[in-house]
Parts: sequence; C-alpha cells; structure tokens
Amino acid sequence: MSQFLHQRPLHSPLSDPYPVSPRNSISFQRPMSLLNRTTLLVLLTLLVLLGVILPWIGTPQFMFPNTTSSLAKWRDYTLSQAVSFVAKNGTVIVCAVSQPYLPFLQNWLISISRQKHQDKVLVIAEDYATLYKVNEKWPGHAVLVPPAPDSQTAHKFGSQGFFNFTSRRPRHLLHILELGYNVMYNDVDMVWLGDPFRYLKGNHDVYFTDDMAAVKPLNHSRDLPPPGKKGRTYICSCMIFMRPTDGAKLVMKKWIEELQAQPWSKAKKANDQPAFNWALNRTARQVDLYLLPQAAFPTGGLYFKNQTWVQETKGMHVIIHNNYITGFDKKIKRFRDFSLWLVDDHALESPLGRL
Repeated sequence: MSQFLHQRPLHSPLSDPYPVSPRNSISFQRPMSLLNRTTLLVLLTLLVLLGVILPWIGTPQFMFPNTTSSLAKWRDYTLSQAVSFVAKNGTVIVCAVSQPYLPFLQNWLISISRQKHQDKVLVIAEDYATLYKVNEKWPGHAVLVPPAPDSQTAHKFGSQGFFNFTSRRPRHLLHILELGYNVMYNDVDMVWLGDPFRYLKGNHDVYFTDDMAAVKPLNHSRDLPPPGKKGRTYICSCMIFMRPTDGAKLVMKKWIEELQAQPWSKAKKANDQPAFNWALNRTARQVDLYLLPQAAFPTGGLYFKNQTWVQETKGMHVIIHNNYITGFDKKIKRFRDFSLWLVDDHALESPLGRL
C-alpha cells in the first residue's frame, strides 16, 4: 500500500512534463470525477462482499496468518514424528518438562550444547504452555503425549501430581525403544561437564547410575549393586541410557507393571524410582545391565556434600545431578554456589535463547 500512497497524482504539474492548459482542464476533470465515483463504488462493493463472504469461507492464511493453526500443528505432533525429526545416528536424548522447570531446562540445554549434543534433544512437554514455548523457539524439539498432567501439581515432589508426571516416563521410553532408537533419559536438574557417550562402553541393554552417596572405589564393579535395607537397590531413575533391545524393553514393561502395583496414596507417597529398582532387580538375570562409574556420574548427595571426594576426583566428573534437595529456589542456589547455574550469563548458548 505504501508504494501507492507516496505516488504523485497522474497529472500533477511536478510529474507531467506536458501539463494541461487551464482552458482544457475542465474537459479532463469530468472523466476523472466519474472515474473516482466508479472506483469508490467498486471498492465499497468489494468491502461488502468480503464482509459477507469471509466469515463463511474463513480468512485466507496469506492475508492474516492464523496462529491457532500453527498451535494445532504442535498439538497433533506425535512422539514418533518428533523422534524421527531429532534423532541423530539412531539416538535421541529425552527429558520430561513442565512449565515451572523451564529455567532448569535452559541450564541443562546450555551444558549439553557445550558438548555438541543438543541437536538430538527431544523435550517431552508435560503441559501445552511448555509445548508451545519450546517449539516457538526451537521448532520440532518438543512433543506432548496426551493427556497432559495437571501442571500445577506435577512439580511438587511427593504429590500425586508428581507421581502421575514421573510415572508416564517408562511409557515414553518404551515407545521410543519400540521405534528402534537408542534413548538417553535425563532429569533437567542435571548439568553436563563432559560427554557421557564416551562412557557407554560395550553393547549392554541398560546403563544407569547409583543414587547412593557412599564412596565407591574408582574401579568399582559395573554390575547391579546388591539390594539395600528395603530389599531393593538404590539406582537413580534420572539418568538412563538404553539400546532398543528386548532386554531394555523388558525392563520398561516391568517398570510400568511395578508402578501399577504400587500406586500413589496419601499414606505412601510413592515416586517412580522404587518401581524402577524393583524392575531392575526382577529382570537382572534376563537383561544385560551396566552401572556407570560413580566418579563420572555422582549423585548430588556425594558431589555437593563431600568436597574431599570432589577434589580427589577432579576432572573425572561428567554429569552432576542436583538431587538430595527439594525446592526450585534451593536447587538454583546450590547450582549457583557451585558455579553450575549457567542461565544468568550464558542463556544465548541454549537452542532456546532467552526465555
């Protein structure tokens, strides 16, 4: 429109090298006057037609881009489509995130970007706000598997909402395995200091980390540890790598069964980790399991509370888990105290940019 607004009239003396003489101007004004009336009538008719027809046929996309349709595209985006899009060399890195955890997602992504593995990350959004925000900034890297849990309660550790949120995890992972992909799962209250893929030696079915804070020898066994006082192991369900083998699928199916057998209740505020341990313990003779080295993958109860050990193993740490503490503010403060909160000064290193 601007190109027409700035054009001079057709017969402006400034634009016409042969201006019309005053005596002939009347003969030119009459047709122009008629033309203007005709043009106005045509425009009015078009406006009326548009006002009547457009509500029936819908506004063309090229005239007024429809935000709703782009949102609907992500609502219909499936897990199989998303995994196919992000996977690199048959591998995908997965996390599950609800809106309150977006700052932790940012922090985790910055650390992964520094190891050059961000392109294979898939965010399983547990609410639509997260789905839309991530795909707005990083198209195709978030998917929501319906139904979405209640985002208001999904982040409160020990709540039924948190249990519902975490208990969906083995179903997502099993689906990815059945699609034929290797899958690494991380909680987003983790920070990568190195490349974990260098530690995934051999062709084992399931790789995992110990959640116990007791110090192990550097050459500790890579077998599933013996059960603890509760009759099961204390393996962390927050860092898992699996190959698409029958053994890995069996563990996921057993994990789902254990969650169904031990539902959340007010008396027993369960989470998904005990069920994961029972699944490992009950399938150990059928599945090739591999315990990752403690020095590279320490639990938060060790890394943040035993500085003597941290100094002795300096340079060996690969993924740090900010667990053994609850509450967003407390986790962020602890990350800051240990110079592991990267969001404040390095947000642009994340694929999401600044949120």
